[in-house]
Amino acid sequence: MKETIRRLYKPFILIFLVSLLIINWHDISFIFNYHFISGQLSNWWEVIKPAQAELTDNDYFVKEGFIEIPKIGIEAPIIFAENDSDENFQKALKKGVLLHPVSALPGEPGTTIILGHSAPVGWPKINYDWVFNDLNELTKEDEFYIYFNHQRYSYKVIEKFFLAPGEEIPSFDLTSSKSMVVLLSCWPPGKDQERIVVQATLVI
Repeated sequence: MKETIRRLYKPFILIFLVSLLIINWHDISFIFNYHFISGQLSNWWEVIKPAQAELTDNDYFVKEGFIEIPKIGIEAPIIFAENDSDENFQKALKKGVLLHPVSALPGEPGTTIILGHSAPVGWPKINYDWVFNDLNELTKEDEFYIYFNHQRYSYKVIEKFFLAPGEEIPSFDLTSSKSMVVLLSCWPPGKDQERIVVQATLVI
């Protein structure tokens, strides 16, 4: 008798579940609707996505010691020179753009001075000789980004001007209490007639 009951147990449970499903199909059929499921998954993703984006954008960045200028398609490492000798400058500039040793660090009050080479049209893209070729295309309100200490600092262009060779950046720029960046290169590309200066301020 017990063996017979044991054999009928599983079919009974199966019939019961199928019957329950059929009787309540109207109320639970949405579970098997892939449109409903995909919609719910989409809603769930929209809820958690802002939290993930906030963590990625504001808390920690793997990218370190780097500059991005989207408008002119520049991504380059920021190199720290051992000292301010011309030999060390030229050596550093072959590896990326140079953070001038007497300037403020990115994100700090003061002015961060970043130097980069420019090269004649058609010059091969090696050793970052060309990195600031298109600096003149930057205009007011354009933004670029500096990655430093695993943070991303956003800067907005406020001014662009030219200096004669040997002419210093105006002192009021260097003593600013704001966090600012100056991008500096020879101009025109491949020549040493002037210096192009793009000044930007930290976006808060």
